[in-house]
Amino acid sequence: MKFTKEHEWLRVDGDLVVVGITEHAAEALGDVVFVELPEPETQVAAGDEICVIESVKAASDILAPVDGEIVAVNDKLTDSPALVNEDPLGAAWFFKMKVDDLSVLDGFMDEDEYKDFIG
Repeated sequence: MKFTKEHEWLRVDGDLVVVGITEHAAEALGDVVFVELPEPETQVAAGDEICVIESVKAASDILAPVDGEIVAVNDKLTDSPALVNEDPLGAAWFFKMKVDDLSVLDGFMDEDEYKDFIG
């Protein structure tokens, strides 16, 4: 797994990158009550706002970590946004992306670096 400074995690699954938010981010948000997901087949650029998460505390955006195409979304989050709090590193993935070059993930933090980053 790789991690971004925006508290997203990225996991390679074959030729796809699965994206979600970290446990740290889920705890900071509080109880998640709504998730707006992107449309599959959407082309995105790194830094684009592509998801909205609303919690009892605030609303937050999920940014595209890399350039690519959204190829799948986790529809379970639409019906059960609380999954984000229950299993942020597993069942609560947000979307899967096809990226041209998986080596771009080398620029992100590994788990130890992320733990140092969040203190």
